[in-house]
Amino acid sequence: MNILNDIKQAYYKANVVEKIIYINVFLFLITVLFHSFILNWFALPANLSDFIQKPWTIFSYYFLHQRLFHALSNLLVLYYIGNLFLNFHTNKQFLNFYLLGGLFGGISFLTYYYLTNSYGAPLIGASAAVTTVFVAIATKIPRYALQLRFIGSVELWVLAAIWVVMSILQLATPDKGGAIAHLGGALFGYIYAKQLEKGNDLGKWFEAIIDYFATLFKPKKKSPLKTVYKSKSRTSKTTVEKSKQRKIDDILDKISKSGYESLSQEEKDFLFRAGKK
Repeated sequence: MNILNDIKQAYYKANVVEKIIYINVFLFLITVLFHSFILNWFALPANLSDFIQKPWTIFSYYFLHQRLFHALSNLLVLYYIGNLFLNFHTNKQFLNFYLLGGLFGGISFLTYYYLTNSYGAPLIGASAAVTTVFVAIATKIPRYALQLRFIGSVELWVLAAIWVVMSILQLATPDKGGAIAHLGGALFGYIYAKQLEKGNDLGKWFEAIIDYFATLFKPKKKSPLKTVYKSKSRTSKTTVEKSKQRKIDDILDKISKSGYESLSQEEKDFLFRAGKK
């Protein structure tokens, strides 16, 4: 029971990226135990008529894995890239990219098999959603350098390009449907990130839907009595948050113009602390 409590506490303390990883790990264990049932009811079928009978699979497929290596590779990349993503975006924007990227990847998969009138294996795995987040952050900060053991400094756009090229090469294999989904996620991540830079949040409608359903299941709390003290506190907090956001925006502009290495240690520390909140 202590182990379960520890896991529960770790989950509640985790950020949104880590919670997604916890969910994927839990569902991977369920898939191992009930493999045939999970694949039959929650993997995304390639046939459109089968999908119409199981429409929930357009969302469920990218929370499941059936091979250990597939799960490890996706979730390790998601951990590092996802936490980097949170240094520059909000938790809700991460969910928008991840969930909508997986959705767009699934639509690309279904469209391919419908147009080619061919048959393929059901789609399962978070690769399309992970690729969306990967390409999105690489679009945002392409010159951000990661230090890789035994290799050295590698810019983020190079790593994202390698990740996408691996999917392109997969088009030559019988499992090309999965590659189509990955590339669909990559395309969506790039377009969404570019539009976000222009101030157009393509996932705002999706965020509103999530907020609506979250509100339905959230217990209502009594509103505290408003006082002059609380009003001043809230105003002061808003001013601090605006000042902090302006500083973050200035640092991001500096990265886009001169690269991450041009930041001072103080700026790097500030950006790191801001991303952890």
